[in-house]
Amino acid sequence: MEVCVARQAILDRNRNVYAYELLYRSNSEVNEFDGTDASVATTRVVANSLLVIGLDNVLCGKKAFINLGRAQLVDGFPLMLPKESTVIEVLETVGADAEMLAACERLRDQGYPIALDDFVGSATNEPLAELANLIKVDIRTTSKAEQERLVKTYRPRGKKMLAEKVETYEEFQWARDLGYDFFQGYFFARPFILRATEIPSHKLACLRLLREAQRPDLDFHQLEKLIAEDVSLSYKLMRYANSAFFRRSGDLHSLKQALIRIGEHGARRWITLAAIPGMASDKPCELAVLSIVRANFCESIAKLTGDHDGDAAFLTGLFSLLDALIDRPLAEALAEVKLPSKISDTLLGTAPEQDSLSRIYRLTRVYEEGDWDAVDTCAAQLGISSEAIGDAYLSATRSAQEILHA
Repeated sequence: MEVCVARQAILDRNRNVYAYELLYRSNSEVNEFDGTDASVATTRVVANSLLVIGLDNVLCGKKAFINLGRAQLVDGFPLMLPKESTVIEVLETVGADAEMLAACERLRDQGYPIALDDFVGSATNEPLAELANLIKVDIRTTSKAEQERLVKTYRPRGKKMLAEKVETYEEFQWARDLGYDFFQGYFFARPFILRATEIPSHKLACLRLLREAQRPDLDFHQLEKLIAEDVSLSYKLMRYANSAFFRRSGDLHSLKQALIRIGEHGARRWITLAAIPGMASDKPCELAVLSIVRANFCESIAKLTGDHDGDAAFLTGLFSLLDALIDRPLAEALAEVKLPSKISDTLLGTAPEQDSLSRIYRLTRVYEEGDWDAVDTCAAQLGISSEAIGDAYLSATRSAQEILHA
């Protein structure tokens, strides 16, 4: 049976990943978790998807926020999930009658944290707020004055406050100053541009290395020189060249020997993967994770479509957050790396919509957002199945964690 799972990061006040909200659907006919007529079947599918796939594979040690409707809460579905890593997110549509309050109280007594989604302060919602550990507020639909009231009302009562749909750094700063504890949205991928800010030296070193990796003919002597300027990169290269990926005997005595051992293609791939975490050292760790997840996912989708230029798809995903990594407008950031025009055009949104690479990148974005209707449309355009897309995404998240740990 088809299962699709996507995730969106929830960050703390220091912009570290606290949890992921999981977004899913039951199948291609039911594009949302509605909890009505098909509640039993939907519950079965969600339970199987999370428990069979394994939460560890999706969460990488973080907590999961899981949206549940009324039927699932009343039926006790959350009890199938591990309370240590699960936050029950109660949808705003469930109501606050006696049956609903009793269901939430049972979950709380079992040790499950409860979050209220799209919370609106009212006398009707007050009983649910008393049971909740965390309250989520949509900052796009809630006025600043009302947000101030909610934070001042509930935070002193021990409720954690989460700002949803934070889309800019300025919004993040405002919400953090107000007193929110957690933040969710795409603000970490849209940098606050300080045009007078100089790019830090370590990021410049990574950018020079990335530029060198885009040359048609690699100059191993120049690469060795650039890598030697950074102890961390030198260590990573030697460790990689001596790993089980390369079953060759003999000690390595120089960085150039290491580059020769891994070969031209291997060198290009290693450079792109090694440089991204380096540029994200002063950024939310989710930036590096998401960059590499997108790279792996785009490459996998390209292979599924029969597109033989998987490297272009990989680089498209990898550099999609470059603006946030170096605090520059995306066009300016891409110019620093000198990517092929088809990749830059795709990321800047100037490539033709029917272009294969553009469709692959659009699929990546709508999958992350959990826009399953758009996922189906993109899948049809690319001639691939939704089942394969779900598998590719989960594989991409696992690979990203393995790369970053290595």
